[in-house]
Amino acid sequence: MYKNSWLPVSLLISISVQVNATAANISWQDWSGNLFERAKKEKRFVILDLKANWCHWCHVMDNETYNNPKVENIIHKKFVAVKVDQDARPDLSNRYEQYGWPATIIFDASGNELVKKAGYIAPEKMIALLNNVAAGKYSSVNKGKDGNITSTGNQEGSQEKAVQYANNHALSEALRKELTDKYFNGYDAVNGGWKTLQKFLDADNIEYAMCLTKLGNENAVIMVKQTLDAAENLIDPVWGGMYQYSVEDNWKHPHYEKIMSVQADALRTYAFAYALFGNPAYLQSAIKIYNYLEKYLSSPDGAFYTSQDADVVRGQTSSNYFSLDNAGRLKQGVPNIDKHIYARENGWAINAIVTLYMVTGDKQYLDRAIKAADYIVKNRSLPDNSYRHDESDAAGPYLGDTLYMGRAFLALYAATQDKKWLIYAQETADAIANNFIYEKAGANKDVKAGFVTAAVINKDLDKPVYLLEENIALARFANLLYHYGGRKQDKELAEQAMRYLATAEIARQKRVMVAGILMSDKEMNSDPMHVTVVAPKSDANAKTLFMSALKYPLFYKQIDWYDKAEGLLPNMSVEFPDLPKAAAFTCAAGRCSLPAFDANKLQALMDSFYKENK
Repeated sequence: MYKNSWLPVSLLISISVQVNATAANISWQDWSGNLFERAKKEKRFVILDLKANWCHWCHVMDNETYNNPKVENIIHKKFVAVKVDQDARPDLSNRYEQYGWPATIIFDASGNELVKKAGYIAPEKMIALLNNVAAGKYSSVNKGKDGNITSTGNQEGSQEKAVQYANNHALSEALRKELTDKYFNGYDAVNGGWKTLQKFLDADNIEYAMCLTKLGNENAVIMVKQTLDAAENLIDPVWGGMYQYSVEDNWKHPHYEKIMSVQADALRTYAFAYALFGNPAYLQSAIKIYNYLEKYLSSPDGAFYTSQDADVVRGQTSSNYFSLDNAGRLKQGVPNIDKHIYARENGWAINAIVTLYMVTGDKQYLDRAIKAADYIVKNRSLPDNSYRHDESDAAGPYLGDTLYMGRAFLALYAATQDKKWLIYAQETADAIANNFIYEKAGANKDVKAGFVTAAVINKDLDKPVYLLEENIALARFANLLYHYGGRKQDKELAEQAMRYLATAEIARQKRVMVAGILMSDKEMNSDPMHVTVVAPKSDANAKTLFMSALKYPLFYKQIDWYDKAEGLLPNMSVEFPDLPKAAAFTCAAGRCSLPAFDANKLQALMDSFYKENK
């Protein structure tokens, strides 16, 4: 999931900041149930400062804007002031994510959105904005010359309107072609990556190009290698880990914060690229990111923290700091680490680390992923098998925590063949079906489509939020889960998410980052590459075959290990012959191959089956 602290490139210049206590004279409160009751009673507006702990410009705004005496005075007289860490509240974060961080949202006392602004607001501009709102001049606040985006009324895109959902869980031919054209036309052939304001590694877009690479698409090979080589500029050469993005198209001007979504996506992508191309540089990139997670974002109990700030002193630009060696950095201090342990972020990390295990066979990575998963199961699971976000949640549960832990459990099942992980994954799917369907959604209410980001619809803001990325991940997770477990309800879950994605108005929200929708569509309408190893789990050659299948560079695959002593597989649809030694079979489109008795033969069979059943 990509979330940025937003500021126009023209303003991304080092600013001299007087560092003070963080907006100490404003009486900030949390987002709470009585917020608008208080606003009505006191005849006030509500101002929401939605920030991120790692966000440089959020710190600047605290130091410069909210510590300005005139700003403080106006807020004190006319506003209820609310400050929220967006990582802690996915319901609010996902509602306003297109405004970046910091985001400034102003409401009337009834909860109606009056103004939404993206990015840093200088003190004099904030004073004018607050005075205009207090005087009732909302419509006079328009898009400013500084590039800040201001809007009135309901936000489009993240708040779902009553659209006519697609009846089919597949893209129409016309929409599929439209998205495919967007994908290829949006590629930046000069610099790598896609044509966006900032350069960052989009995991879905690269994954799609990798799938095309397996089919022999030479353009896709260039896209993958050019982008991954360029993105290595964002990997910290001293501590490892990947910076969030570059503000220039040459990938060499990073924003230095390190957030978990970026680490997990990059780790998984580089690990997979190593399996695809055999380039040791890609493996080293993956390991650098893993080592960063281990050293800086690991809790003593084995879970993972959330992010690391870019600023050594909050609000002061630290670009020179990151050009220092380890000793030079440590002399100045270490940027703050957000030590919240969120289930969602741990799900991202676990899934990525399992991929690293699959492509290397190094058991330390599998052990590390299991350790984090065990912690989350013990400390974040709820009685209905959903997962809470933090140790104690102000709202929720949220879809992301349950969904991404479910995806992590399924990855662990694939890697270990331990059925407890499959059961955990199926339980999360059931929890999603029970918690995250909004019955009032859609103009055609007989068509169920999509899943909302929070189980409890925010009563103050009324409308539910559907996050495109979450529905993409859910469609792909539930569909693969169906193939592993054979449960009809998992297929139905995937189809409901896909109907949302197949709705043209929703799919078109993405400008160039459309590969996740295309892959969801492809996977929903085809079987995964299916490999079954048949032999006792004590057999050394069977283990070699199994690890060879895990390493095969394809995301959409189902790997089973059939040991007759353990009984039938969860979704056993083929009767395998009794053979005198360990063998592996590749199955797709209702047929299976002859047995492969060694890893090289198995790899060749998988290549052949993939191309035949593309």
